[in-house]
Amino acid sequence: MSTQRGRFVRLAAWSQRHHWWALAMWAIALVAVTAASVSIGNDYRDENTLPGTESQAVADALESQNPRESADTVQIVMHADDGLASSQIRPRVTTMLADVDALTQVSEVSDPYTADGAVSPDGTIAFADVRLDTEPSETDPTDVRTIIDTAQEADGDGLQVELGGDAVRNASESGGAAEGLGILAALIILIPLFGSLLAGSLPVIVAIFAVGTSVGIIALASQAATIPSYAAPMMMLVGLGVGIDYALLVFSRYRSELLHGFTRAAAARTALDTAGRSVLFAGCTVIVALLGLLLIGMGAIQGLALAVALTVLMTMVASITLLPALLTLFGRRIEKSVRKRAAKSKRAPGSGWRSLAAAVQRRPVAALVVSVAGLIALALPALDMRLGFADAGTDAPDSTSRQAYDLLADGFGDGANGPLIVLAEADQRAAGAAAETLRTTDGVERVAGPIPTDEQGASTLLVFPDSGPADQATTDLVHTLRDDVLPRVSDDAGGTYRIGGSTPAAIDFADAVGERLPWFIAAVVAVSAVLLTAVFRSVLIPLKAAALNLLSIGAALGVMTYVFGDGHFGAQPGPIEAYLPVIMFAVVFGLSMDYEVFLVSRMHEEWRRTRDAVHSVREGLAATGGVITAAAAIMIVVFGAFIASPSRMLQQMGLGLAVVVLLDALVIRCLIVPAVMRLLGRSAWWLPRWLDRALPTVELENPERVEPPAPERVPAG
Repeated sequence: MSTQRGRFVRLAAWSQRHHWWALAMWAIALVAVTAASVSIGNDYRDENTLPGTESQAVADALESQNPRESADTVQIVMHADDGLASSQIRPRVTTMLADVDALTQVSEVSDPYTADGAVSPDGTIAFADVRLDTEPSETDPTDVRTIIDTAQEADGDGLQVELGGDAVRNASESGGAAEGLGILAALIILIPLFGSLLAGSLPVIVAIFAVGTSVGIIALASQAATIPSYAAPMMMLVGLGVGIDYALLVFSRYRSELLHGFTRAAAARTALDTAGRSVLFAGCTVIVALLGLLLIGMGAIQGLALAVALTVLMTMVASITLLPALLTLFGRRIEKSVRKRAAKSKRAPGSGWRSLAAAVQRRPVAALVVSVAGLIALALPALDMRLGFADAGTDAPDSTSRQAYDLLADGFGDGANGPLIVLAEADQRAAGAAAETLRTTDGVERVAGPIPTDEQGASTLLVFPDSGPADQATTDLVHTLRDDVLPRVSDDAGGTYRIGGSTPAAIDFADAVGERLPWFIAAVVAVSAVLLTAVFRSVLIPLKAAALNLLSIGAALGVMTYVFGDGHFGAQPGPIEAYLPVIMFAVVFGLSMDYEVFLVSRMHEEWRRTRDAVHSVREGLAATGGVITAAAAIMIVVFGAFIASPSRMLQQMGLGLAVVVLLDALVIRCLIVPAVMRLLGRSAWWLPRWLDRALPTVELENPERVEPPAPERVPAG
């Protein structure tokens, strides 16, 4: 027997011997970065610029001509059945607008009674634009809430006052207790699973330390890098799920070793040298997938990818350094509860999963066909998935932003919530001809302008579609104008015409993501396949893993589309956030590999020991089925808790991740993988000799690790 000890054994031994040092370093790191981030603050910026796109070119041109246009804005929408010009209503509106204009964060408020087109034809609905003194990325939600409160003081007695704009939506979405709900739900599962509050709390404590430290570091990093405002909640969502998951996998192996009669020190070393290796490999796969988002080439997505990758890295480090220290500190009490719970159990560990594996192996074709058919059925709605950005039309019906959206649509048409800006670099005659052509185009309700800009020979046209900003009809209209109508105007009347504005920018962003998504998927799948081939010395297992992961992700996207795209189960219908598919793919692909590695590595252990393909599948599922299910249940409740978040983006992300973990753990790992492995038999572990020589050796089981010497063994009871 070799006396060589793996790196993870040495790391576990160090954390055990110096457990107070390990705890102190983590505590100091958490306190230091938290204090620094609170003191210095963050500089999150939701920068979705896309250099090279038409909408970005228009935005840059307009900003250079009129820098004031880049300031953040809020829109106050008013409604009065008796008419806004009545003697009872107009003085109240004027006073309210003056009060808003007097706020320190407001630089200018337009007068709807004198502005062109600010009052609806029937005189019952009007809007006023409030220009702030900050850029959109710098606006404080507290200042926006002050504006909302000040304006709505005039609400009532025949006057309805609502506020809209991205700043209002962001201010309304701040807050939420999703993280706390996720942690509470995880504890509810962990405590009965391990039989004590202390044992059940360890994975949660590890996750909190890792996520808290990561969030503080990213808040500081936002001062120098482009990090979006939604990075912090996304880090908490992924970090809590992954952190608890990784710590649980290590802790479960530790508990298993205790029940096999080993001492606490030996159990911790073995857990780190087996499950710890799987955690490291799975975490590295998540990080590789996240870093693949750099291929997308978009600033905010790149910043988000780096932030979430750091969170995963910190959870990996915490699982193999902080957890062994905690196990040493509380090991005696934990061991007592583990053995006490095991003594009460009348069933052999893994007996139920062993029976399930045997049942699947008896009818592998039926299990495979039914499971795959179910996943395909769930994935079908994803074929109609529409990417974009949700607007106020998808907000809760009773929110002020949704009320303002509906009032504008009622008074000025659906397109009033997202007019298209056409930058005409042409003389006034040609710009006028363009306006006339646009007015006769199908899908256009009205056109305002041309309005001369500060630059000579340039003007703008405001095109109001007859559909809402997030509607597919508006997307089709933008493409029609760019590809057909405006090039024809340029040929006939001369000049250059480009379309910009918030709606075309969202369309350009969604198109860019759609174009780059296949390349991103191909790169991540290829890298992951190579890594799995090196680990399991197999060609078919990586191909099987890639195919099943893609199938589970497709099913999750299908469920997201059914709920949020089509508007079922009380959700408002609308597009799926344009960047979510790439973020979800990166996170989900890595998480799927987590269970793949944990399950198949145990099968690989048995295969190397017995060379019995049927036995290795059955024993691998028996050893890991319970842990995978428990880990999945925790991740599901953590991710599912974010469905209660006020942010539609986090709701979509939480649902998608919860669904994919559920399907991956219960359908793929417990049914499809055993069925496929049974059908493949010994060929599952086939690898050409030339490839075996070319690939590096990556050991997850460390077959050379030392078993504890006889004196360290204790009675199993």
